[in-house]
Amino acid sequence: MSYNLLKGKKGIIFGALDEKSIAWKTALRCHEEGAELLLTNAPVAMRMGEINKLAELVNAPVIPCDVTSNEDVKNLIIKAKEHFGGGVDFILHSIGMSVNMRKGKSYTEIDYGFNAKTLDISATSLHRVLAVAMKENAINEWGSVVALTYIAAQRVFPNYNEMADAKSLLESVARSFGYYYAVDKKVRINTISQSPVRTTAGSGVKGFEGFINYAEKMSPLGNASAEDCANYCITLFSDLTKMVTMQNLFHDGGFSSTGVSEQVIEMMEK
Repeated sequence: MSYNLLKGKKGIIFGALDEKSIAWKTALRCHEEGAELLLTNAPVAMRMGEINKLAELVNAPVIPCDVTSNEDVKNLIIKAKEHFGGGVDFILHSIGMSVNMRKGKSYTEIDYGFNAKTLDISATSLHRVLAVAMKENAINEWGSVVALTYIAAQRVFPNYNEMADAKSLLESVARSFGYYYAVDKKVRINTISQSPVRTTAGSGVKGFEGFINYAEKMSPLGNASAEDCANYCITLFSDLTKMVTMQNLFHDGGFSSTGVSEQVIEMMEK
């Protein structure tokens, strides 16, 4: 169902890889709510994924962008302004990759070169995008930026590896930059701490199936789906949340506030 919440708004979606990804589903919902979009992802992700299929569905151009490159980010922002004829009203940052996880290295034995790359891709990239956007005056007043995170930024989840550190940094960037952008242009910046979702990226975490089943049993409402997350993003892009900024918003069916559930107790007593 469409409510026209984003009618007349323009936005950039980072990180749509395939139909499983939250960014993909968010792009579809933004389109349904009346927004004009521009899609972007890393060149290697674009070769692996199906972003051109999404581009056809939402009638959006696709511009490759390596978020670790200042030049690529500046090129993206400038082309977005040219395409839209001005600034954008919202940005979704749905970017994350653990190089050490991909290389099979445990958290206690990470390669620090790989770690620096992980932090750059997964967290510093948000700062880079915001810094370039501010310099180029690319986000309109009362615009909204949302970045996707996970509760491992606050709690230990074995095998989530260095991504936990990256998400902690990501949330800090959102808070810190959120202050400056609010003062400068009334732009709000928030993070959504989402339930585990069976995305292509998420499924790469060791023991993911057990992990997602545990979260389902711990959450009073169950795990929030990717579609649910897309809907939540829409509310944060809309004018209905104009005074919400610098927040880490848990969207996890109650997981973050639950010490233990009856289901988990029963499971442990068997």
